[in-house]
Amino acid sequence: MQTIIKYTIKLTIAATMILAVPGCSNPKEEPIASKFKVTDSLISRLLVDTVQQAGKTTDITFSAKIAANEEQKAEIFPMVSGTVQRVPVQSGDQVSKGQVLAVLNSAEISGFDKDVTSALAELSNAERELEQVKELFNSGLSSARELKIAQNELLIKRAEHRRAEATLKLNGGNTDGMYRIVSPLNGVVIEKKIISGMHLRPDNNNSLFTIADLSNVWAIINIYESEISGIKAGDEVELSVLSYPEKSFKGKIEKIYSQLDDESKVMNARVKLANPGNLLKPGMMATAKVAARSDIDLPVVNSRGLIFDNNQYFVLILDENEEVTIRQVKVWRRSADKVHISEGLTAGDRIIASKQVFIYESLK
Repeated sequence: MQTIIKYTIKLTIAATMILAVPGCSNPKEEPIASKFKVTDSLISRLLVDTVQQAGKTTDITFSAKIAANEEQKAEIFPMVSGTVQRVPVQSGDQVSKGQVLAVLNSAEISGFDKDVTSALAELSNAERELEQVKELFNSGLSSARELKIAQNELLIKRAEHRRAEATLKLNGGNTDGMYRIVSPLNGVVIEKKIISGMHLRPDNNNSLFTIADLSNVWAIINIYESEISGIKAGDEVELSVLSYPEKSFKGKIEKIYSQLDDESKVMNARVKLANPGNLLKPGMMATAKVAARSDIDLPVVNSRGLIFDNNQYFVLILDENEEVTIRQVKVWRRSADKVHISEGLTAGDRIIASKQVFIYESLK
């Protein structure tokens, strides 16, 4: 009986202690939710872009490739056969007009020199023969017909001598049996297919050197089929290459090749670019931004301000009261770092362009 009384007392004391704990007698209170607010100090540290009106132009970005100006390029073919003795230049070398590119030992050159010598000797004989016929004609010992034959023979020998000299000059004009290949212009050796000891045959139809003046170059732009209608000759182009990310090269489209490549389905356009210091090299890949004309005049903004969420685009609008609101927009076209907006923005709107994802998630 005493044991039961003690147990009952313990339960009573424990219940009293539980009820005495502060707060246990009241229901649990809900925490007060704090709403995120974009403060003035935060706004001052953010990038803010202003929406512009495109003005019926749009920047479209294409891939491009640097090429030598075909009007300032020369492919050099061998005029004679022979064995290459030396090649004093290499690919990439800067050369001057008339500079020796290679020297060949050629039997043909020796033959051309012999032809000149023979033609000169026959010309001298024809001149003496004519003088003798003239003396005989004046003495009445030769006919007018014989005088005419001697005069015609002299004309033929003079023509043969001129031909032999022209042939020798065309092939270097050397009388030592050596054929010297020289550069026809100032430029850079962009291709070389000749080495010492090589034997060149008379039927060789491959160029030995390609020399190009790189003071200006071409950029060949690949225009997608869907963008052809917006590109015109005269459109301004800004070109950049990976080698010089801080530089831009500007020009205008001067020619559009009206034919699509069967495989890539692109059409080429050509831009002529000034190339100070020969910075642009043939074969370089480039990015070309073309200011194309468009019949659609839409607001345009930097793409860095866009937020993509749940298959939709949003921006954060900063109004005149420095209040930030979320607005859904529709993208019409993206081009490089620019976006044309068909719905949701007007020129003059200000949008937040940094930390916008964090702010968007906090305001959503």
